[in-house]
Amino acid sequence: MREARSTAIARDAAPSTLIADWAALLRPRIAGLVAFTAFIAAVLAGGPGGAIGAAFEITLWVTLSAGAGSVLNQVFEKDTDRLMPRTADRPLPGERISSRDAILFAAALGAASIVGLAARFNLLSALLAAGTVLLYIAVYTPLKRYSTFNTVPGAFAGAAPPVIAWAAVTGGLEGWGVWLAAILFVWQFPHFMAIAWMYRDEYRGAGLQMLAGVEGGGEIAGRHALQQAVVLLPLVLLPGVAGVAGPVFTFGALLAGALYAGFALRFARKQSMTTARGLLFASLVYIPFVYSLALFDPIVQLAIRN
Repeated sequence: MREARSTAIARDAAPSTLIADWAALLRPRIAGLVAFTAFIAAVLAGGPGGAIGAAFEITLWVTLSAGAGSVLNQVFEKDTDRLMPRTADRPLPGERISSRDAILFAAALGAASIVGLAARFNLLSALLAAGTVLLYIAVYTPLKRYSTFNTVPGAFAGAAPPVIAWAAVTGGLEGWGVWLAAILFVWQFPHFMAIAWMYRDEYRGAGLQMLAGVEGGGEIAGRHALQQAVVLLPLVLLPGVAGVAGPVFTFGALLAGALYAGFALRFARKQSMTTARGLLFASLVYIPFVYSLALFDPIVQLAIRN
C-alpha cells in the first residue's frame, strides 16, 4: 500500500522534482569523489600518451557502479533513514520514489557498468566493480546494524574506484592503482569518525552501530581518527621509497598529512562540533590535493612511462 502511494506521489510530482530525487539517489557528493579518484587513476595508468577519452569513459562506468551501490544501500536502509532527521527526507523514506523503481534503477546502473567495463576494457575491472557493489551491499550495509566493525568493509569498498580504473587501463593490479587505493582506504577512517561523531545521536536512535555512538565511543573515535591520520604519514613516503614518486608528491603529501593529523589531534583531544567539522573539512581537502600531486609529479610520470 505504501509503495503504491509513493508511486502515485511520484507520478504527480513536477518533472524538476523527480529529476532532483533520482539524482539524489546517486548521492552526488560521493559520486563526485568516486569519479575524481577513478579519473586520476585512469589518467595515471594511461601515462603521458594515454587517451583522455578512455579515462573519461572508465570514470563513467566506475561511477555508475558506485551509483548502483548507493541506490541499493538506500533501499535497504529506508526504514533507518526514516528515523534520522539528516536522512528522513531522502526520496525513499520520503516516499517520492518506490523501492521497486529504485531497485530497477540500481540494476540498470550496475548492469551498464559491468557490461561497459567488460566489453570496452577487460573482465578484471568488471569483476572488481561487481565485487565492490556486493561488498558494499551484502557486508557493509547489514553490518551497520550489528557491529562498529562496519567501517572496515565500508572503507575497502570506498577505496576500490582507483583500483578498478587502473585495472581497466592496464589489466592488472599494481603500481599507482594500489598506492592510490591504500591512501584512500586509510584516509576514510578519520573522515568516517568525524561524521559518525557529528551524527552519533541520530545513528544511535536508528539502531546503527557506529563507534562514536557507543558508550565511551567518542574518545575512542577520536583516538582512532588520530591513529589513522598518523598512519598516512609513512604511507605516502612509500611510493618515493619504491622510486615511483618524487619530491613534489612526497613532500606535498607529507605536508597535507601533517595538517590532516593536526586536525585529527584536535578532535582526539576534545570532541566537539567545531573539532569534528574541522577534521571533516580537512579530509575533504586532503584527497583532491594528494591525488593531484601524483598527477603532476614529474617522477611519477617518468616511472609510469618506463
